[in-house]
Amino acid sequence: MVAILLVAVSLGLSNFAASIGIGMAGVDVRTRLRVGAIFGLFETGMPILGLVLGHNLARSLGHTAHWIGAALLIATGVYAVIQSVRARNRNEDQRAETVAGQRTGRLLATGVALSIDNLAVGFALGTYHVGLILAATVIGAVSVCLSLIGLELGSKLGAKTGEHGEILGGLVLIGVGVAIAAGAL
Repeated sequence: MVAILLVAVSLGLSNFAASIGIGMAGVDVRTRLRVGAIFGLFETGMPILGLVLGHNLARSLGHTAHWIGAALLIATGVYAVIQSVRARNRNEDQRAETVAGQRTGRLLATGVALSIDNLAVGFALGTYHVGLILAATVIGAVSVCLSLIGLELGSKLGAKTGEHGEILGGLVLIGVGVAIAAGAL
């Protein structure tokens, strides 16, 4: 069980960092629920999918999963920065509609990017005869907890940065992508 917790925390740290970036743009109850649900779903489901997909695919993705996830996070961060800059040129009503409509799409892309390496983890857990449902549940629960903590921290930082919070949040996502590519997360 200790090994599962350590794996869960190591996988959840990238969600924690990304959630700080998301939280900087401002969070409400709905955003907290979406982040928790999306990140938890991907973090729980990807290890199961990894086991189902089998040895060859998980092994081949294992070497490139960090690169794929990093590229997706960087792209999501760049997109967030671009949309934030564009939104500054719109009035507040249009900006609120645009941000609310795009957050779910960005959250889905971020969830995929953060959990893609869990495919290989799912295979590895299967080879060690660890109960996959238990492991996936622990990984998902830890991910949700770390994500919500990250959102709160990001929200507090975002309140201090004002209207620049969404741009900074996008930059944090880019930084998380670079850290994953460098092997730091």
